[in-house]
Amino acid sequence: MIVVVCPGQGSQTPGFLTPWLTENRFREQLEAISDTVGMDLVKHGTVSDADTIRDTAVAQPLIVAAGLLSLTALLETRAGRIGGVAGHSVGEVTAAAAAGILSYDDAMTLVRERGTAMAAAAEITKTGMSAVLGGVEADLLARLDILRLYPANFNGGGQIVVAGELPALEALKNDPPAGARVIPLQVAGAFHTRYMASAVERLREVAAGLEKHDPTVTIWTNRDGSTVASGTEFIDLLVGQVSSPVRWDKTMDSFAMAGVTGIVELAPAGALVGLAKRGLKGVPTVAVKTPDDLAAAFDLIDGNS
Repeated sequence: MIVVVCPGQGSQTPGFLTPWLTENRFREQLEAISDTVGMDLVKHGTVSDADTIRDTAVAQPLIVAAGLLSLTALLETRAGRIGGVAGHSVGEVTAAAAAGILSYDDAMTLVRERGTAMAAAAEITKTGMSAVLGGVEADLLARLDILRLYPANFNGGGQIVVAGELPALEALKNDPPAGARVIPLQVAGAFHTRYMASAVERLREVAAGLEKHDPTVTIWTNRDGSTVASGTEFIDLLVGQVSSPVRWDKTMDSFAMAGVTGIVELAPAGALVGLAKRGLKGVPTVAVKTPDDLAAAFDLIDGNS
């Protein structure tokens, strides 16, 4: 089984869509998406600087739009050969489109509101996120309780992203658990924690007005790595996920139990393939960063069909 995975926030880099927009079909698609969300994603994907595309309200629509460009290229010829899909954090919006739960336009409408609502929630209290590499998970969780920090992403392979107020994150960096290394992330907000409660309320209102369909392929949720057969339930979980931890570790465990034989990561690719190389050793992967990577993705899909 080939699984398509959709990356989350932090995967974007300045100019990463430039290779895609050398092809008119992708430029025209991105221009249409830009019209849908009222944002110049062509500009943000090509010439905007790192600070601009780090803004949550910009980053999230940009990442999902990039995923939809690469998804379209895959589905044009290999739609029936993809066995499942999953997204990491905001990548779940891309995954919902890939599974037919949401239309592309509704996916972009939802992610535009998601980015705006989460950016607004992040303004209420100065918070941030840090990646913790190595160490013992139980020791880290105990330390987080003391500092009033929260686990936000259980990424597998010995990586947990934590979130909370900036002084507490600095204290963790200065005195980490034994064997752990703390790396501050360039993210202005404690995503997937209680600090995002107001964003969840806003997204519930938006999601209620969207047309939802049951998935046409297997789709896994970040909530606990389980599969979801109802489109309405998946969107409910996606919305709630904004203030609860991403369990990508459990999602990868579910991939292994399902007998996944290959993973294709949509643009802006790289992060999830990296996690798979540690958490799903031996499973072949392809990161679709540019159109030049599509041939390798097709080969992997064709070889596992």
